[in-house]
Amino acid sequence: MNYWLEDLPVLWMACIVFGITFAITGGILILVWTVASGGERLRSFKGVSAAILPPLGIIFGLLTAFIAAQVWNDMDRAATAVNREASALRTVVLLSAAFPGSTEAGIRESIREHIQEAAREEWPMMGRQSSTLTLVPAPIYHTLEMIVALNPTSPGQITAQREMLSALENAMDARRQRIILSHSSVNGVKWTCLLAQAACMLLAIAVVHCDNRGAGAIAAGIFAAGVALSVILIASHDRPFTGQLSVKPGPLLEVVPESLSPDR
Repeated sequence: MNYWLEDLPVLWMACIVFGITFAITGGILILVWTVASGGERLRSFKGVSAAILPPLGIIFGLLTAFIAAQVWNDMDRAATAVNREASALRTVVLLSAAFPGSTEAGIRESIREHIQEAAREEWPMMGRQSSTLTLVPAPIYHTLEMIVALNPTSPGQITAQREMLSALENAMDARRQRIILSHSSVNGVKWTCLLAQAACMLLAIAVVHCDNRGAGAIAAGIFAAGVALSVILIASHDRPFTGQLSVKPGPLLEVVPESLSPDR
């Protein structure tokens, strides 16, 4: 599936997918009707049993369910990773209050910089599937250095330092998860099999109803609409961080109120 299609709003995606699907359906019907115009070919086509349609429909339904389960699972895991990262960073911000003054302000500022960098730079890169795990974000590394360098003077500060380190590690792990998930998508083999199965079903419908063009057009049109809806459903959720229904950085931006950019 072309990435430009998945970047479109769902409404425009639907218009294009429905248009292409019905155009292909019309081409298949015209082809079969043209080939079946001869008497001998028409008799051969009429010999094809309608019993072939249910198995083909079941196979198409199974393929759709299999692929849809994958993309929905990836979307859920991506949303969970973003929420987990936001929760962990929020924990660091809250616990930094145990070290008031410049330490608290420095930790909050580093978290704010990380969130801004993630929203402005990492999210577009994840949408293009070009983000990598080669480097740890500088603000996160700076935060880690500050927490490790703390010199707690009370049991409460000792506990806060330990919990902040644990929460920061959790945030970094969640970030790794969302970047890994940003590279997930339905591969070309699955798309090819799904669309080829749909084409086989449309061809079978046209052949079975070759002697009744009206019934054939109605049956093929109904199935084509179902195919288009299935493609839209999968394509709109294909890449977790791409498109109108993608996972947004909202939970992260809510961690520190001042992390909201002025143009957002």
